[in-house]
Amino acid sequence: MTSPDVFSARLQRAVDSARRSDIDVLLLTPGADLRYLVGYDALPLERLTCLAVPAHGEPVLVVPLLERFAAEASGAGAVVKIVTHEETDDAFAMTAAMMRDALNGAPSRVGIADRMWAEQVLRFRTLMPDTEQVTAGGVLRDLRVRKTADEVDGLRRAGAAIDAVHSRMGEWLRPGRTESEVGRDIAQAITDVGHAHVNFIIVASGPNGASPHHHTSDRVIEPGDPVVVDIGGTMRDGYCSDCTRTYVAGGAPDDEFARYYAILLDAQKQSCESVRPGVTAESVDAAAREIIATGGYGDFFVHRTGHGIGLEEHEEPYIVVGNDTVLEPGMCFSIEPGIYLPGRHGARIEDIVVVTDDGVERLDTIDRDLVVIA
Repeated sequence: MTSPDVFSARLQRAVDSARRSDIDVLLLTPGADLRYLVGYDALPLERLTCLAVPAHGEPVLVVPLLERFAAEASGAGAVVKIVTHEETDDAFAMTAAMMRDALNGAPSRVGIADRMWAEQVLRFRTLMPDTEQVTAGGVLRDLRVRKTADEVDGLRRAGAAIDAVHSRMGEWLRPGRTESEVGRDIAQAITDVGHAHVNFIIVASGPNGASPHHHTSDRVIEPGDPVVVDIGGTMRDGYCSDCTRTYVAGGAPDDEFARYYAILLDAQKQSCESVRPGVTAESVDAAAREIIATGGYGDFFVHRTGHGIGLEEHEEPYIVVGNDTVLEPGMCFSIEPGIYLPGRHGARIEDIVVVTDDGVERLDTIDRDLVVIA
């Protein structure tokens, strides 16, 4: 369990960053930013839960009275003061008043959680009509984008757990079963290996494999079908897994699929090997994209090469053309090129990687070669 000292240090860095951005208060509702700063994985409810962090003064976690026990059990009370509100209280007015008291007046500029609900944003706007609202993501991005050694360990454990699920795919993935039946088996296995939550399950067989975000369906898997299996969850410490492998069920793949899978495998390998401190995010995307384009399948690689991962499945840095972010040690992200032939089939290979001091470490280590399940 992360120590209160770590959270206190994170809060101080958030305050320092807010001051540099001329933000008087951060207002963070349930989500990854709140969990990152105080360790509380709060439920997103219609009742307000909000971490208010003034640039000067004491941070306060405002929670509904019925959620106080959960907030205290998370350890947040060792990091910040917890203030509760009852059913008839105006929690938004309470929060705004506390921030005015901390700052000796209304804040000029507040950083609102990037994913705060619109109705909550508007309530705060009504209560602080002369206060400029900006997103808090710009303040917190630099704190979260470079993972500490402990955070990388969390992602490493998540990777090992999801790899263990992939290693059992031969037990479930076979002709005659539906995608949904296979998905239910995978879901149970994801929690069995230590995940607290299943975040998503893609079992995309045959022509469904050409849809990158297909989930599962009642389609029956046929002999020789390529099947894209993309799965992930959240571990109990909050860190996420995400790994894709492509299988062939009960027979040999057709010649074209085998040909473009070999191209895809090379693209994923070269993209991973291009990762190191000092290169840009878009150069890692280009390393995969150029190989696929040269192989004749550039028009069928329809998404970015990767996304950051941590307390969220998708966060910065994004591995995509146009992103000139320079990679630094501790940045963690997926590398997941894909090729998708509409109406026929598709393939994707995905690993989570971390930038090291002198290169890259793959956090998913299960075999990437095409697996034919008899």
